[in-house]
Amino acid sequence: MKFLILILVAVIFGGCQNDAAGSGETEVNANTKVVDVMNFSVFDGYGRLIFPVNRHTDENLTLGHVDEILIWYSCVNPQKTVEIVNCMKTRADAGQKIFYDIYSEDEKRRDPGKRDTGIFFFRGKPNEKFAICNAGGGFSYVGAIHDSFPHALELSKRGYNAFALIYRPNARTACEDLARAIAFIHEHADELQVDVKNYSLWGGSAGARMAAWLGSFGTETFGEKTFPRPAAVIMQYTGLDEVYGNEPPTYNCVGTHDGIASWRTMENRIKKIRTNGTNAEIEIFDGLGHGFGLGEGTVAQGWLDNAIKFWLENSKP
Repeated sequence: MKFLILILVAVIFGGCQNDAAGSGETEVNANTKVVDVMNFSVFDGYGRLIFPVNRHTDENLTLGHVDEILIWYSCVNPQKTVEIVNCMKTRADAGQKIFYDIYSEDEKRRDPGKRDTGIFFFRGKPNEKFAICNAGGGFSYVGAIHDSFPHALELSKRGYNAFALIYRPNARTACEDLARAIAFIHEHADELQVDVKNYSLWGGSAGARMAAWLGSFGTETFGEKTFPRPAAVIMQYTGLDEVYGNEPPTYNCVGTHDGIASWRTMENRIKKIRTNGTNAEIEIFDGLGHGFGLGEGTVAQGWLDNAIKFWLENSKP
């Protein structure tokens, strides 16, 4: 009995030990086909949302070559991709709910685009604060497998509850979906076992713009009731330059060789936020291009821990 309890604790609170039991489908590796993962029975109804639904996926594409459908991204780590899918599968096999619809069936019937939305939940400690991670993709697709799932997984390993949003890839509808996700989590906080105080919004590229816009303008601007603003906004590689004076504490990181998001633009925005009296920081990594994600094995490695520290420093008691 003690042994079984230890296994359950490991699975639920950050553990992702691979286990082929449960669904009957074996754990994945770099040679596993993406379409096979989409069709895993344990991912019934949402397997396709693990990968970009707005990008053509060849039937022979493997997890080891997911970078082929992730245009604009660099440093895509096949080992991390495999770890994420196995983690999701292990948790789902254990009976843990890892995906939540944020819209009702009636809403999805009236707007079929909302069928391609939802939040993947990477559980941390019960009743710990939460983060929402938003992948980029130029508002043409959602690159969650590289730009939000890895972040959410790492946050959960550190005990925080992390959600990765799958949104409709248009600037306006993406913000509406993020507003709905914030509302959903607040309204279901007891069920989800999350602390809604001092949450944070994370994002890369287009996802960073979403995080910034929601942080500045709030859920009420995008069709939801008014909910508290985030304690911190964590942004990666986006060329957003507007500052309105109502920005939350903001952390940025970017590479000097980013041909899409200028590090100078990001640095100037941080300076403007500071001038307004709001805490803001930026890390600039020499030689890195666009979309480096966690930056494992690069000069950016460790930025996520710095971002967490910034989040905690700006959380109120």
